[in-house]
Amino acid sequence: MENNRALLFLLFLAVSAVFADEDVFIGVNIGTELSDMPHPTQVVALLRAQQIRHVRLFNADRGMLLALANSGIKVAVSVPNEQLLAVGQSNATAANWVAQNVVSHYPATNITTICVGSEVLSALPNAAPILNNALKFIHSALVASNLDRQIKVSTPLASSIILDSFPPSQAFFNHTLKPVLVPMLKFLQSTGSYFMLNVYPYYDYMLSNGVIPLDYALFRPLAANKEAVDSNTLLHYTNVFDAMVDAAYFAMLDLNFTNIPVMVTESGWPSQGDSDEPDATLDNANTYNSNLIKHVLNKTGTPKHPGIAVSTYIYELYNEDNKPGHLSEKNWGLFNANGTPVYILRLTESGSMFANDTSNQTYCAAKDGADSKMLQAALDWACGPGKVDCSALLQGERCYEPDNVAAHATYAFDAYYHMMGRAPGTCDFNGVATITTTNPSHGSCVFSGSLGRNGTFVNGTAPAMDSTTSSSSPSRYLNNNAYSTILTILGILVWSMILL
Repeated sequence: MENNRALLFLLFLAVSAVFADEDVFIGVNIGTELSDMPHPTQVVALLRAQQIRHVRLFNADRGMLLALANSGIKVAVSVPNEQLLAVGQSNATAANWVAQNVVSHYPATNITTICVGSEVLSALPNAAPILNNALKFIHSALVASNLDRQIKVSTPLASSIILDSFPPSQAFFNHTLKPVLVPMLKFLQSTGSYFMLNVYPYYDYMLSNGVIPLDYALFRPLAANKEAVDSNTLLHYTNVFDAMVDAAYFAMLDLNFTNIPVMVTESGWPSQGDSDEPDATLDNANTYNSNLIKHVLNKTGTPKHPGIAVSTYIYELYNEDNKPGHLSEKNWGLFNANGTPVYILRLTESGSMFANDTSNQTYCAAKDGADSKMLQAALDWACGPGKVDCSALLQGERCYEPDNVAAHATYAFDAYYHMMGRAPGTCDFNGVATITTTNPSHGSCVFSGSLGRNGTFVNGTAPAMDSTTSSSSPSRYLNNNAYSTILTILGILVWSMILL
């Protein structure tokens, strides 16, 4: 028993060491323009299941801040643009905002950053004159609460304020913004904060009319002769993201600021678009975000600052179906409102930041074109002698639809394959089954392979609670998710037995 305790302690130390390495991170933005916005407790359950440890809120929603308490998740809250004028015109209003939205939640909710407005200089140019006041007033309120060292203050800016951005060494800020930017940069420098930038290679690519190659926008490997070269510095650029970040560094250098780190507060790629947005696809969104995560967490840095990684928030956690505008505006999310993934991230060798890395994950599915009688025989065997729990395939249950032998056989084959630990030969079924890396889960029908370590969902979330309430419905939970629940409990028990 003492040896087991020592082992557990060493394991704890190892895990703590991994989680302590927070000098660079990938986080997610959480938008709320959904017709069926999940309850805050559901949102936090998804974040924890996916091992997401940094989030940015576009406001300071009390329900979200309460749900995030004691979660270990680091939180960036925002002063919404509609509150900016009031905060920027009154020190007392700013102090009250901090008291209500930060001090009353800290430290239970680990608020690390306050974003004052969003793209104010481009979206609300009339508010530009009071932006620096808002930054200073918010910071003064933190000083008064003795929180200025724990919580940074900055404002996310659109990359469009940077002109002549390629080559990066020629970049400069829109000169009309200098009266605002110079004192802002002085504030960021004096408080040790970040220059926050929203970087969207998707839009740069779309607006380039073919000048920017798609591979260059998506972080795909380029031949040496295809890399973009800055003729002034001879630095080679392999992706738009790095070029935009370095353009920000050079633009700050143009104003004689050299030591303010860049943080990317928004970046991503839409998974669906209108007919005039042909490159807003699932595969491109997957490629961009997977490569972005690997690029940031591998601490590659940029050509101008190699080895100095740029912490980044992905836009965004959920698809927002109530967003106005193009179809692409509604489809930047990693997950749907019910917690199911929009696509499977490909994150081999990128650590445990997102648990929905299924690069090395396999499933067992019915072969296309397999004889239906052989499939039925194999299905009968799996649900009988094979001892697979096929109750989810009963009429009215979560995996009944689509009601055909191939779909039902795939469920049973995959359950058996994972029940047998994916051992060689356990996905054959007399030649009618095959191993695949494509997750066959659909809707509420979550397959065995989608369950991760300790019973957490690798690419989804725990069975969803009713989004209109703060508590789950036990009868609905048992009826629709009994198999998942049993597997979760078994996973926890098995791991407990192994560790002890």
